[in-house]
Amino acid sequence: MEIKNINAETLQKMFIAGAKNLEAKKEWINELNVFPVPDGDTGTNMTLTIMSAAKEVGGIAAPNMENVSKAISTGSLRGARGNSGVILSQLFRGFTREIKKYQEIDVEVLSKASVRAVETAYKAVMKPKEGTILTVAKGMADKVCELLGQSDDLVYVIDETIKHGDYVLSQTPEMLPILKQAGVVDSGGQGLMTVIKGAYDALLGKEIDYTLEEVSTSSGMVADELPLDEADIKFGYCTEFIINLNHPMPESEEKSFKDFLESIGDSIVLVADEEIVKVHVHTNQPGEAFTRALTYGSLSRMKVDNMREEHHERLIKNAEKIAAQQKAQEEKEKAQAEEPRKNYGFIAVSVGEGLDEIFKGLNVDYIISGGQTMNPSTEDILNAIEKVNADTIFVLPNNKNIILAANQAESLVEDKKIVVIPSKTIPQGISAMIGFVEDSSPEENRESMMDSMSYVKSGEITYAVRDTVIDDKEIKEGDFMGIGDEGILAVGTDVSDTTVEMIKEMQDEDSEIVSLYYGEGITEEEANSVAEKISEQLPGLEVEVYAGGQPVYYYIASVE
Repeated sequence: MEIKNINAETLQKMFIAGAKNLEAKKEWINELNVFPVPDGDTGTNMTLTIMSAAKEVGGIAAPNMENVSKAISTGSLRGARGNSGVILSQLFRGFTREIKKYQEIDVEVLSKASVRAVETAYKAVMKPKEGTILTVAKGMADKVCELLGQSDDLVYVIDETIKHGDYVLSQTPEMLPILKQAGVVDSGGQGLMTVIKGAYDALLGKEIDYTLEEVSTSSGMVADELPLDEADIKFGYCTEFIINLNHPMPESEEKSFKDFLESIGDSIVLVADEEIVKVHVHTNQPGEAFTRALTYGSLSRMKVDNMREEHHERLIKNAEKIAAQQKAQEEKEKAQAEEPRKNYGFIAVSVGEGLDEIFKGLNVDYIISGGQTMNPSTEDILNAIEKVNADTIFVLPNNKNIILAANQAESLVEDKKIVVIPSKTIPQGISAMIGFVEDSSPEENRESMMDSMSYVKSGEITYAVRDTVIDDKEIKEGDFMGIGDEGILAVGTDVSDTTVEMIKEMQDEDSEIVSLYYGEGITEEEANSVAEKISEQLPGLEVEVYAGGQPVYYYIASVE
């Protein structure tokens, strides 16, 4: 097969196929994150970014190079999430700026567009690092240029470019020691290769489903979190009980009973020992489950819940809650619109009710719900900017993976002055707000907030989702990890001890105050107990405890 030109219709199909290939493999890409944290999100961020563009591209009825290019660029730019998503959107932006001038893409246009894509993406990153998605993109652009003049067959050129891209990706651990130690290639680079391979399949005419499903909403809620229709509940009764066995249940009988439960329901849990069997099943015939179970012994702790009824009640409660939130937000926006425009406004990214309240107490006007578990998009930040009635708006990303999206939003706003304070953690964001001075200029305040931020050391406690070695520390799945500004500070099997060890590593002779923000899985008593341990072992430090309410991270801490 030989193809010398790609028209807009083919490009439309290639882009959607690339997006769908990435979506299908996002969890695999998530697992390539260096830190084995439960919220590794490169694949998710890149998928949400490209799907935002794919939705626009798929909606074009009469494709031409200009409207397809615009849809790719605008859609990915506004939908960009996380550093990997922003860099991907910048690659698309540079690529489409070149191809929109032509009716078709040939090898020469492909080489020009590839070079421009890489140049645009490198400019978007303040300190480009080799061994990342940028390196993989540059390697492929160089390969296309090398092949220019050797062949005008796009099938051959793209195939050779993909092979070279895979080679460059395989070398990323040699460029970044942290990748080598963790035993992974760069996740962003792998995501890029996944997109290009999906697009290449479409070029070759492979059978691909081009239908696009809704992946996310502007509220940051992924499709899996949206309420199910009651009709989607196949088995309506959650049925649980314990069988007090007359005789031990042989393995063959245990299998037979489990097969029976599978024939009448799903979500089966069956745990047996010599005296009892604990059973959980979702079924439409709880009576049949009880009748069969009675052949093995007597029943106790029998419990049947109507899931459709519970679901219906939950839907009503959710609807009431959403309606109340919308009404409160509308009233707040109306009040803000009627107020005279302020000199200064503030937007902060936060996660957890306690942390939200802390930022509100520091005069933050608008909280974007997000953070490490769900990076807000450029569009989420633009929407927040629109709702803050101020001449100058300071944006606090509070996560290193959101800074590029905030910068991208800043570049798209024309009617307000946007100042992005590059806070990488929640404690840095809190400290930056404390450093704000009302009577100072935007430039003076930026300097003051950055200076205030520089005195804070941050740490987070979470758990490992896989075995690995990082910073010469051996980590086992399920271990607790204390992650500091520069890497792993502590690893252990006890969350309390690991937190104390992390604080010890963070403090120095100038340290005075420790702020401990406890997450949604930690009680106030547990947090106070950790604070007491820190005070006992580091008597020179004052320890303050706050309810953060954040998911995934048991504790967020600051030392200053």
